[in-house]
Amino acid sequence: MDYSVEARIARLESDVAHLRTDVADMKADLRSLRDKMDALRDSIGSVRESIMAVKVWGLGLGLTIAAGGLGTMARAFGWI
Repeated sequence: MDYSVEARIARLESDVAHLRTDVADMKADLRSLRDKMDALRDSIGSVRESIMAVKVWGLGLGLTIAAGGLGTMARAFGWI
């Protein structure tokens, strides 16, 4: 009976060692994933800034075109 108990304990120790290895691998994977998520968050932040810049530029362009069109109409109708 001692042999089977010792064999079971040895098997449990082996299984625990495998579990520790698996948990260590999972931790490494999670760290890598967290780093990738941080990089993605930074990338999204820079894209947002670019979109905001394009919105401001587009608004300025739209106002310029509207002013040009109104100026042309005023000139054509003899208002100025």
